[in-house]
Amino acid sequence: MISIVAGTFNILHEGHKKLIEKAFEVGDEVLIGLTTDGMAAGTKGEVVPFYLRKKELETLLKGADKSWEIVEINDIYGPKEKADSADIIVVSEETFKNAEEVNRERGSRGVRPLKIVIVPFVNAYNSEKICSTGIMTGEYSRSGNNNAVRIAVGSTNRVKIEAVRTVMEKVFGNVIVISADVKSGVSDQPRELETRTGAINRATSALGDNDLSVGIEAGVFITEDGLYDFQYCAILDRDGKMTVGVGPGFRYPDDVAALVSNGMTVGDAIHKLYGDPVSGKKQGAVGLLSKGLLDRKTLTEQSVTAAMIPRMKDL
Repeated sequence: MISIVAGTFNILHEGHKKLIEKAFEVGDEVLIGLTTDGMAAGTKGEVVPFYLRKKELETLLKGADKSWEIVEINDIYGPKEKADSADIIVVSEETFKNAEEVNRERGSRGVRPLKIVIVPFVNAYNSEKICSTGIMTGEYSRSGNNNAVRIAVGSTNRVKIEAVRTVMEKVFGNVIVISADVKSGVSDQPRELETRTGAINRATSALGDNDLSVGIEAGVFITEDGLYDFQYCAILDRDGKMTVGVGPGFRYPDDVAALVSNGMTVGDAIHKLYGDPVSGKKQGAVGLLSKGLLDRKTLTEQSVTAAMIPRMKDL
């Protein structure tokens, strides 16, 4: 028996986990449909980039005792070559009508209907159904709890925000992460130690009445063998303690380095040379240059972890 579960899975939460658990319970194999950024943008507000959503699902499913596959979907029906062989579809009360429509479409092609399994909503602390929007706006944590460490990230960049969430959940468990749109106070393409200054400025401006604030800034550094990218992270708490960390760097190819040395930003240089606009909201320059072996979120997590090290003995 093959079961299907699908969604945007914008920020994985307890409701999503219940859906996925049920799909594994009722199926011998599980097909997870993950909406493209384009499809998600038509029905949601802010959308976490596809590669981050997929990465979170893969982490969740690691070690599962049944066969599973994540497939990209552009509509509610999914790719026919995969979906037509399925037997069961697992949905929430909210998406039940989509399942009925899927069965109508299958019937029109002479394909047997799917058995529909409905999973009840999981509620947040306020007795309303937990949702990714509530987590992303800082109303509550991933578990739906509003009694958690509050952390402001001095950026609207979703990659940075989700990197902070990933690290801080490992440190504190429940966390509420909010985005603060603040200025770095440095140039658009930070160079050398203004990178560190930019991270500190962001953390300082973002703190407000939160427990912690995080500032993250990537910049370019000239070394003896070329132009490197390093990412700084600064973390500030209510007591005024600031800790700073830096993640591992990487060397830019010479053609990129030449353009950046002549005044271009890294993003503009990558666009000019590779014809692929690179944004920190996606895999970043490092994702393109490493052909997906390394992405910006992973680098960011390492800089956040480094900035937390001086604090760990007191936690």
